[in-house]
Amino acid sequence: GAAWIRFSMETPFRLLLVFAAGALRAEPPVLPPNYPAAQYDEAKVPRYSLPDPLVLLDGTKVTDVKTWREKRRPEILRLFATDVYGRTMVSRPEGMTWATIATEPPALDGAAVRRDVTIYFVGKTDGPKMDLRVTLPARTARPVPVFLMAGGGGPPGPFGGRGSAWEEKTSRTLIDRGYGLVTCDLAMVEADHRDGYAKSVRAFFAAPGQKEPGPDEWGAIGAWAWALSRAMDYLVTAPDVDAGKVCVIGVSRYGKVAMWAGAQDERFAIVFSCVSGCGGATIVRRQFGETIASITNFAPYWFDRNFKSYAGRVNDLPVDWHLLIAAVAPRPIYLSTAERDYWNDQRGQFIAARNAEPVYALFGKRGLGVQEMPPVDTPVGDTIGFHLRQGSHGLNDYDWWQFLDFADRHFGRAPAPGNSN
Repeated sequence: GAAWIRFSMETPFRLLLVFAAGALRAEPPVLPPNYPAAQYDEAKVPRYSLPDPLVLLDGTKVTDVKTWREKRRPEILRLFATDVYGRTMVSRPEGMTWATIATEPPALDGAAVRRDVTIYFVGKTDGPKMDLRVTLPARTARPVPVFLMAGGGGPPGPFGGRGSAWEEKTSRTLIDRGYGLVTCDLAMVEADHRDGYAKSVRAFFAAPGQKEPGPDEWGAIGAWAWALSRAMDYLVTAPDVDAGKVCVIGVSRYGKVAMWAGAQDERFAIVFSCVSGCGGATIVRRQFGETIASITNFAPYWFDRNFKSYAGRVNDLPVDWHLLIAAVAPRPIYLSTAERDYWNDQRGQFIAARNAEPVYALFGKRGLGVQEMPPVDTPVGDTIGFHLRQGSHGLNDYDWWQFLDFADRHFGRAPAPGNSN
């Protein structure tokens, strides 16, 4: 009954760790009522080994940054594109434009200024487009660092949307720390349901007469991640935004989107992935909580069709998510999870982060810097940040405080007064 995890690391990081099940958790968790049925017992995690981030598919060891940048990182991204998220069908379209649709009166008691921007992906107002809402501090020297939030830009709701309580509260938190918030309406790119393809950007850019994507063509996560890069195309031109300090962030399914966008697009300075779980930032070979089988049954359209084929043969998947974290290197990345979010596989995220460290070490960067998963409410990490907070699935003030402290540190900003923890 022990769970074996091989950490494939170059010297001085190469080691073999064997976790006894009892040391991880004496008993499976007591689950809330109606919690999703799954495997939640560490003693039943199967034995597995992980692809070495510093070994090419042909067996060549990666020992320098040049080989990583020119060979291994592109190889990893191709594998994720082929077998998980699908190949992105277009880059920035020719003729793409944007326009400020509205500039609003000062918000948050004069502390913030807002504008609404629409990106026209092919330069036509009646073509595919996406709305952005840009909220910036009014009393801070320009340009300012910003968080680009995957989602949160549609109709008002409890977790986002224009005019929502979430938007006001989150904007205030960021404005008070000198950051801006940019939200985007990803539902305009593709609606989040099984029938969303027909009216999506995926269908728009497909071959004439094509009714569904090919086996390795992009899923919805790929389309949403592509849209975040198009938002970045706009942000790098905005004089009041610091283009070198744009963070990409997402929660839950949008945490997966932030991971894929941030791994591909090196213009994002920091990647924040909050409770992103299976297909986002956890080790799928553990088969703990949500699995490839369950996620591709629930939302097959998020991924390409190839991904579903690995549901019953997870160890054949040529990637696992430590490799996607590594693809962000040497840029900072922060993963967060929650004590009662068992479906999200909290420990799997920590293990993924640990196994990305050798790539950061290749760049002379310190990753997590700890061997054992930290206690609840104990943030750890240097260039790779991680915390396990109290509570369940979602994003709360504690998460934001850690994210902002992490961003301040990597951007060389003065720490916030007082103890934000």
